[in-house]
Amino acid sequence: MSELTDKLNAAGNKIAGNVKEAIGKATHDEKLVAEGEAQQLKGTAQDVKGSVKGALGDKI
Repeated sequence: MSELTDKLNAAGNKIAGNVKEAIGKATHDEKLVAEGEAQQLKGTAQDVKGSVKGALGDKI
């Protein structure tokens, strides 16, 4: 995947995770809150991956 693809996927996961977390908190569903937090972390990791790809360019 390219840097842009990683960053777009990261943004999607962060948004979806935030929504899941908010719904989980509103409905007192701890499992959904945890899933949302995990998805946000996945998005953060993808964002870092994209940044590293951007910094290294074609070297990888």
